[in-house]
Amino acid sequence: MMEPSQWRMHEKTFQDAVHGAITLHPLCVKVIDTPQFQRLRVCYLANQLVCALQSRQPELDISEADILCVQLAGLCHDLGHGPFSHLWEQFVRQARPEKQWVHENASTKMFDYLLKANNLVEEFQRYGLKEQDIIFIKEMIYSVSGNGSEWCYKGRPREKAFLYQIVANKQTGIDVDKWDYFLRDSLNLGIKVTFDYHRLIQFSRVIPVEEQPQICIRDKECNNVYDMFHARRVLHRTAYKHRVVQIIDNMLIDALLYADKHIRYLGSKGVRYPLADVCDDMMAYCNLTDGVLHQILLDEGDHPDLLHAKKILTSIFRRQLYLCVGHTRPSNFTTTFKNIKEALERNIPKDSTLTPQDLVITQVELNYGMDDQNPVEMVYFYNKNSPMKTRKIKKEESILVPERFQEKIFRVLCRSNKEDKFKHAQVTLMAACQELGMKEPYAVQHCRPRHLDM
Repeated sequence: MMEPSQWRMHEKTFQDAVHGAITLHPLCVKVIDTPQFQRLRVCYLANQLVCALQSRQPELDISEADILCVQLAGLCHDLGHGPFSHLWEQFVRQARPEKQWVHENASTKMFDYLLKANNLVEEFQRYGLKEQDIIFIKEMIYSVSGNGSEWCYKGRPREKAFLYQIVANKQTGIDVDKWDYFLRDSLNLGIKVTFDYHRLIQFSRVIPVEEQPQICIRDKECNNVYDMFHARRVLHRTAYKHRVVQIIDNMLIDALLYADKHIRYLGSKGVRYPLADVCDDMMAYCNLTDGVLHQILLDEGDHPDLLHAKKILTSIFRRQLYLCVGHTRPSNFTTTFKNIKEALERNIPKDSTLTPQDLVITQVELNYGMDDQNPVEMVYFYNKNSPMKTRKIKKEESILVPERFQEKIFRVLCRSNKEDKFKHAQVTLMAACQELGMKEPYAVQHCRPRHLDM
């Protein structure tokens, strides 16, 4: 195993838009210098947190191998994302509903492929990482909850359960992955977020909770934790779930579904995979980029489905988007997507040319990351006078806490730009809301949309 005095001379520093100068371990640099590489900043934040815990609590016995594994998990945790991030996951699930594909599983497969394709296994061994460490990295990338009487992980023993909470925290939702995209997206979108991750690192402490060590937070940082979860809701409301973003997302998914069988990528053993199956072969998946849209547009095929995909993409580029018929909030959380869909189908006027296929229903959930639950009530806090004793802080103990932690909105879109269909879609939505006892829908288009056809 290479000593720190040997490898530190091979560290590399990157200039980052969010954190400034970031210095990384040479093995991380080896991974960065591969075609599959993804997430630089999560690696940096993961290192910041685990090193702070090591310095503050030497009794935790955090090794250099532990630190390096946590860094590598941060670096590689999103390797499985396809083009357009979570949108690709939605497309694959619609094209192959029986598979219930998730990008985290693909991330572990891509990590294995990265090691093999770039001959990095020997490099890992050179820096003291063994097969068990590789298992540990993959468990941090795609893991089940570590709670319960039976320990389900193989990479590290229960005594180091807290290491599994750094990159993706299944227990509380406080993890460096969230910190990274909150900071990145708020910077790029010009949205102010008030939570301070430096203080969360400074006041983090590992304490046994129900015989399992967990990362706990100083009680005076409770409002900072609320600010973190509030930042999530703000970004979802103003950016990720914005009406126009959702419209374009649905148009892109429709285009990909139409093009699915007609655009193929070469994978291992000479097999050419259609779009929805590309993620089954890591060699093919590596070749898939955002350029898939231009590949669809430039393809010379004349199949009707492919031509329709091209038409949808051209409409996006010309800003001729699906029309938002309106949105409504259910009076209670028992109303489901299926309820809305079936009510809309029942209420289409009989003399209308509108069909169920003309309508798109999107469900928007704005919450703090745990549906209608208060995530802060899942966090264990400690007091400076009793640093090894934990407690949970109830909602009543905090100020300026929301009354509700989830808001659900149903949006209805119309794929057709025919004026008669759009008007019938408005009538249909109104009738469906009345049938289900929901609030009268808010119509976004109060005037005639500019690209309606007579």
